[in-house]
Amino acid sequence: MKKELVIAVAAAGISLVSLGAAAYEQGDIVFRAGIATVVPGGDSDAIELPTDPPTILPGGVDVDNGTAISLIATWMMSDNWGVELLAATPFKHDIDLADLPVAAGSTKHLPPTVSLQWYPRGGMEGWQPYLGLGANYTTFFSEKVDSELGAVLGGLLDVTSAKLSLDDSFGLAAQAGVDIPLSDKWALNLGVWYIDIGTTADIDVTTGSGANARVSFDVDIDPWVYNVGVAYKF
Repeated sequence: MKKELVIAVAAAGISLVSLGAAAYEQGDIVFRAGIATVVPGGDSDAIELPTDPPTILPGGVDVDNGTAISLIATWMMSDNWGVELLAATPFKHDIDLADLPVAAGSTKHLPPTVSLQWYPRGGMEGWQPYLGLGANYTTFFSEKVDSELGAVLGGLLDVTSAKLSLDDSFGLAAQAGVDIPLSDKWALNLGVWYIDIGTTADIDVTTGSGANARVSFDVDIDPWVYNVGVAYKF
């Protein structure tokens, strides 16, 4: 009985909030800000180290989660269609070897994404669910090789220095979300994206003899991005 009472009270409260919320209409600008977490879901090619014979790390690397502040703006082209720009402060990811308990390095990235959104309840008061499809450009920077990987490479290849670089990525993005009204202007925002992000990792090494070598492998990051924040309608 208590459970049913709590559900009824919550539903009534949501209904009251929804009734007082203005609809999204053509020309509106909706700004959203919150906390976004990138959860990589892809995989990595095997890593072949140029030893004699070659040393193969079949699991490649694992990319850890990253969290940053999200900054999102949508312009309503009509009551039901909008164009969204997703931006954020830089995400930082640690990178580990999948086959060994070794920290491989780290990187930062920015994932600007432009999407066309559909609002099925556009022009109506209350909750505003939406779906979107768009394009993502991810740029990587501040790549670093961890000292643990440096020690492994030093033992296998007599490496004296190593440098990591990641190619930028361009891919599709799909999203779903909802704005739950809190007032005429403010709403709670919940959103999720799936983004196609793939990159080639290059590790350039210098050995004690002065020889140079490059280890290259592809990494499909393909993350889910989860956002919790607030929305404000101008």
